[in-house]
Amino acid sequence: MPGSNPKAQADESVERAGPGVASASATAALPARGDDRPGQPHLHQHRDVSGGWLRPAVFGAMDGLVTNVSLIAGVGGGGLAPKTIVLTGLAGLAAGAFSMAAGEFVSVSSQNELVAAEVEKERHELERNPHGEQAELAALYKMRGVDPDLADEVARQLSLRPEEALRIHVREELGVDHQELPSPVTAAAASLATFAVGALIPLLPYLLGFSSLAAALIVAAIAAVVGGGLVARVTARPFWRGALRQLALAAVAAALTYAIGSLAGGRI
Repeated sequence: MPGSNPKAQADESVERAGPGVASASATAALPARGDDRPGQPHLHQHRDVSGGWLRPAVFGAMDGLVTNVSLIAGVGGGGLAPKTIVLTGLAGLAAGAFSMAAGEFVSVSSQNELVAAEVEKERHELERNPHGEQAELAALYKMRGVDPDLADEVARQLSLRPEEALRIHVREELGVDHQELPSPVTAAAASLATFAVGALIPLLPYLLGFSSLAAALIVAAIAAVVGGGLVARVTARPFWRGALRQLALAAVAAALTYAIGSLAGGRI
């Protein structure tokens, strides 16, 4: 706008960002979106996508279901007694749950430690060469289409707050927010609990007195449909798309292990 004041625009942009000024990396110097009424902010909410629980929970539940129904199908195809199948399934449940939890804990911890190391490197650069980092931040905004003078002023103001400047640099250069990293404990706990639940489902018919492998496979198929469909709905996709995908994956895994169990059982 002719006659506009870049500093005033920058002040308004940073003030509007408030404590969450890191979000300015994506919307620097842009006015808040309004609804159909002039001057009214457009308010909406997002679900938590960085808490570190959804991925391990979904992975744990589906992995537990597919792993144990495949294990049960394999030993069942080999002609083992129901008591042995139950013992094998329970052992698979315990081993898989603890293995998944340990893997998630180490994986998330290692990722967080890598981010922390890179954050310290960026912190050192901000302390050693603040003007260069400020120019780098301004250049990022200019690449996103912000007016050069305004980009320089926004970068200058953000650089006055070292921790916020660090947060924005990390977000822009690493693609993460180091203040909102997933928790290793949360990921491990979610993985352990959901794997155990998923692995228990194909065992339920045996634990309830049924001795038919077909009953276990049917229960597991129903669980795969329900679980896959619910995950699809959580991620705003059609129920049946996720349901059929999960059912197909579980069916292929169970069929292959059943075939292997049948072949091996006939030779042992």
